[in-house]
Amino acid sequence: MSKIRVFSGTRATGRLHLGNYFGAVKGYIDLQNDPNYECVYMAVDVHTITTPYDHHGLASATKEIIMDYLAAGLDPAKAIITIQSLVPEHVELAFLFSSIISVAKMQHLPTFKDKVKQHPDHVTLALLNYPTLMAADILAYKASVVPAGLDQEPHIEVTREIARRMNDLYGTDFPETKRIATPTQYVPSLTGEGKMSKSVEGSSINLTDDLSVIKKRLASCPTDSGKGDEVPKTGGVANLLNFVEIFQGIERKKAYENDYLNQGLRYGDLKAELAQAIFDYLAPIREKRLELEQNPEYVDQIIREGAEKARTIAAATLAETKRKMGFYGKN
Repeated sequence: MSKIRVFSGTRATGRLHLGNYFGAVKGYIDLQNDPNYECVYMAVDVHTITTPYDHHGLASATKEIIMDYLAAGLDPAKAIITIQSLVPEHVELAFLFSSIISVAKMQHLPTFKDKVKQHPDHVTLALLNYPTLMAADILAYKASVVPAGLDQEPHIEVTREIARRMNDLYGTDFPETKRIATPTQYVPSLTGEGKMSKSVEGSSINLTDDLSVIKKRLASCPTDSGKGDEVPKTGGVANLLNFVEIFQGIERKKAYENDYLNQGLRYGDLKAELAQAIFDYLAPIREKRLELEQNPEYVDQIIREGAEKARTIAAATLAETKRKMGFYGKN
């Protein structure tokens, strides 16, 4: 029985945070450890340039993602781990795919509209084609599944549409990729609005933050008086209680909710206790990260070997696709 191939990646826009871990990386680890799956995980640096970025720091930021992957538990013996730009077949395949998808389709995606609002002076063709490149990332490996959050579903639907059209027009055999939902998909922002994000200041806790930084981040999380007739279901208080459930368990969350409805909730105590719980949870990741920082040659080797393995697969897919699309070459 052939293995089910998986692809997923992370933009090189900053260190991995709790949202990345619980929304994606934890699921990556579960899949790599399942013998039924063959996994390809990347730091997707080409995607990074679709929005404003620091070109002086791109290479180091990309390697940081790989080190965070490894520290969190991804294993190069069980998965291909590398950097997107080292596999140029992705970009060429994306251009081929762009010939069968309309501009109107790309413009109506909610993610594109959001990015236009965030970066009104940087609405580029690269940004418009982001989902096409994502489709190429996935279909270069004929990946059947993608572990990703619900917010990526519109992009994955574009991937399915491209696969269907390529198959219908040219007789390719791309799969219609499905999203795998991880157990904890959505990690809220510390700001009280939206999800945890690298791009929103004060929104996140990184996997390698020390206790003082975690305390500082939680201290800024918005709260209320600490008492009421109903426990808030949205906003800063609700988000804090969600974090309590993740790191301290449902019973501790229920105890805090009971305090809120009765004698009142002391947020200083809650945040201090929660900060320690998060710090303790992340201890193995911090320790592994320090080991990797002391052995950069090992990380470079993983990236190089991963790129070689990835290119073997992607090059075969690209050659087959070009042949079926009618390009000149070996039959």
